[in-house]
Amino acid sequence: MKYLFLHPNFPAQYRHIITALGANPNNQVVFGTKNERPEWKIPGVHKALFKPSREPRPETHHYVRPLESAVIYGQAVFRTAEQLKAQGFVPDVICGHSGWGPTLFVKEAFPNTPLLCYFEWFYHSHGSDADFDPAEPLTVDDMARIRVKNAPILIDLYTCDWGLSPTYWQRSQFPTELQSKLSVLHDGVDADYFKPNPGAKLVLPNLDLSGVDELVTYVARGMEPYRGFPEFIEAIAYLQERRPNCHVVIVGSERVCYGKSLPNGKTYKQEMLEKIPLDLSRVHFVGSLPYGLYLKVIQASDVHVYLTRPFVLSWSMIESLSTGCLIVGSDTPPVREVIQDGENGLLVDFFSPKQIADRIDEVLDHPTRMAEIRAKARQTVLERYALSNLLVKHLELIHQVANRTLQIKDVGMEKKQPLASSKL
Repeated sequence: MKYLFLHPNFPAQYRHIITALGANPNNQVVFGTKNERPEWKIPGVHKALFKPSREPRPETHHYVRPLESAVIYGQAVFRTAEQLKAQGFVPDVICGHSGWGPTLFVKEAFPNTPLLCYFEWFYHSHGSDADFDPAEPLTVDDMARIRVKNAPILIDLYTCDWGLSPTYWQRSQFPTELQSKLSVLHDGVDADYFKPNPGAKLVLPNLDLSGVDELVTYVARGMEPYRGFPEFIEAIAYLQERRPNCHVVIVGSERVCYGKSLPNGKTYKQEMLEKIPLDLSRVHFVGSLPYGLYLKVIQASDVHVYLTRPFVLSWSMIESLSTGCLIVGSDTPPVREVIQDGENGLLVDFFSPKQIADRIDEVLDHPTRMAEIRAKARQTVLERYALSNLLVKHLELIHQVANRTLQIKDVGMEKKQPLASSKL
C-alpha cells in the first residue's frame, strides 16, 4: 500500500506507525514535513519536504494570523502533493495532524484518497485551559481570537473521512455534533522500554545522585504555567524546609511551549527563582534529555510530579506510570482520566503548592505503603496504553479507512453503520 503522512515535525505522533509500515518492503511510505531532521531517518520512510512560502503578514488581523499561517502551510503541502503525483505517487490513505494546516488542501490534490486526521485539541474560551487560572481573566479580544483559532480544525473536521483523538478528555473538547466522527486511540507507550528498574540510582553525564535517598522528579517540554511549573517551584520551597536530604531533578527546556510568555521578557525559571529562594545545590535543572537519560531519571524517581491545566495530556505522564513512578498529579480532567486518587497515583489541587508538598511528604514517609500504587500505575499502562496493543489498533484503523470498511458507532447511538462511501 501507499501511505502519505503529514506533520510539520518528523516523526511526531506517527513515529511508531511509520516505523512499522516502513519495515514492510511492500509498502511505500511518504512523510510530508517541514523539518528535515537529517539526523533522524526511519528505514522505508521517504521524507517529502514542504516549505511555506512566507510567514503571515504583520498587518494581518491577529485573530486571523493563525488561519493565514495554516493556509500557507496547506498551499505548501498541496504543491508537494502535486510533485508526488507527477512522480506517479498516489496514496491509498492520508494521515495528517490537524491544526497547523498541512491537511487543509490535500483533498484537492488527492480527491479520491481517504483522509484520517489526528485531532489533538479544540480551543475554548471557557471550561478548559484558557480560563483555568482565575488570576488570568480573559478579555473579549482573547475570546474572539480563541474562537477563530479553531477555523482550520473545523475545516479538517468537515473534510476528513475519519479522525482520532488520543484521550476521551481531548475528544470531549470537540463540537458534540462532530465527536461521533472521532475514535479515541492513544498513541501508546513502549512499556517494554519504559519499565521499572527497582533500586535504580540516578547518574547522568554531569550529575551523580547515586547517594541520594529522596529524589523528586518533574518533566515537561518547557517551564510554564500550563504545566504547573510555578506551583512546583513553590512546592519545592516547602519540601526543602522539611526534608534536608531531598533532591529535585527538573527535566525540560527553559522556554514556553504552551501559553503566554512573560511580558517582561524573563523566563518562568528566572521569574520563580527570583521570587522563591531555594537551595539550588539540591535542585538540578538538567535541560531536555535524550530518551535514554530521561528514562534513567524517571526510573530512579521516588516521587514524580505531573501538573497540567485542563489541556492536552503529556506523553511523559504515561511513560512515568509505565516505569512504576509514584505520580503526584494535578486533579484536572486529563489526569483524572488516567489516575484514580489512591489507586494508581495521588491527586492534588493544581493551585496548592502546600498540598503538592504534603503529598510528596506522604509518599516519602511511607515508601512501603506506596508499593501497591506503583504496581497499579504500571498495570494501568499495560492494560490501556501499551504500544504493543495500541499500534495494532492504529494500523487496523488506518487500513479500515483506506479500504472503506470502517464501521462507525455514533456517540449515543447503538447501531453501527458503514462509513459513507460518498466521503471516500
